[in-house]
Amino acid sequence: MKVVVAHNRYREAIPSGENVIVDTEIAQLTAAGIEVLPFQRASDSIGELPLAQKALLPLSPIFGRAAQRDLADLLRRERPDLLHLHNPYPLLSPSVVRTAHAHGVPVVQTVHNYRQVCSSGLYFRDGHNCHDCRGKVVGWPAVVHKCYRGSAAQSALMATTLAVHRPTWKSVDRYIALTGRIADHLRNYGIPDDRIVIKPNGLPDPGDPEPLGDGFLYAARLSPEKGLALLLDAWRRHPDGALGQLRIAGDGELRPLAEQAAAERADVTYLGALDQAGMVAARRAASVIVAVPTWDDVLPTVILEAMAAGRPVLGTDVGGIPYLVGIGETVTPAGWAVGPDPEKLATALPIARADAAAVAPAARDRYLRAFHPDVVTRRLIDIYADLTGNSHPASR
Repeated sequence: MKVVVAHNRYREAIPSGENVIVDTEIAQLTAAGIEVLPFQRASDSIGELPLAQKALLPLSPIFGRAAQRDLADLLRRERPDLLHLHNPYPLLSPSVVRTAHAHGVPVVQTVHNYRQVCSSGLYFRDGHNCHDCRGKVVGWPAVVHKCYRGSAAQSALMATTLAVHRPTWKSVDRYIALTGRIADHLRNYGIPDDRIVIKPNGLPDPGDPEPLGDGFLYAARLSPEKGLALLLDAWRRHPDGALGQLRIAGDGELRPLAEQAAAERADVTYLGALDQAGMVAARRAASVIVAVPTWDDVLPTVILEAMAAGRPVLGTDVGGIPYLVGIGETVTPAGWAVGPDPEKLATALPIARADAAAVAPAARDRYLRAFHPDVVTRRLIDIYADLTGNSHPASR
């Protein structure tokens, strides 16, 4: 089987779980005998584009004409069985779906966020969840609130892109929803059940877990929706040193918040942005991984990495986190999920620290049963086979 994997890579300076997942999935598919043809563009390349292409860049999310020419050449030359799309913005454009269909190639898309409807992809703005654009032909609330990159002009372009490509998204042959919450989002958008399958992401097995360290690790993009302010509010409700060490890894607009906390308290350390080796070391030093977004985070990669390493997770009960840690799905979940409230989180912190060693085996077991490559890659190949073996693909 020959598969084109299409993805617009997020900027490398900002940690992207989606980039990690795409790279991992390509490696897993290749190891399983699938011939993968990567078709990727990188947002980091925008600064290197010729002036003529930069002038046309605002239209890329709608048309992506250069990408369509290159993709058409690839499809004619390689004649793949299907195209698997991840993120199309800004350089690929949803038009890759139309280009693939024009060449008789069915399309699978993994839905990592809510951008069929929401210009930011988060259903989150100004510190709260937001669904103002749901059900609207054009998402003008996104323009009013400058939801895309803080710009009214760019938000207008993204809202227009979403409106123009509504028929494009309705034509995708099979959607992969990472969780039931994403499946509900797609149904609300008008996608029928027979075109939605639920399959989570997976990560390579790092091997048998090392003994737990001590304290907590928070590793995320330092932006408002990731919950750093919530965590620090909860942490400050305990005396300095009462919970061991809180290590904060990542970078972003809330970096001053992390630096201030580290300056004020001896039990807070700001590690900055870490490479892969640095993250492995930081996880090894911790006993609990903290993932406390306040938006409906779909499937945080940091939680998968934690469970694979045998580290329990303290998370908020939003988005896909309860599913990830196995709340209600296993006898012993891989951690704890509490409401995104500082008092509730403050109460959970000492419980998580005290019970970490008892819960750690369940975290590793949850990974092996639900997110190991042997499980998720087989599921993905089955999805491909079902689609390419179907003589009645979705209407286009």
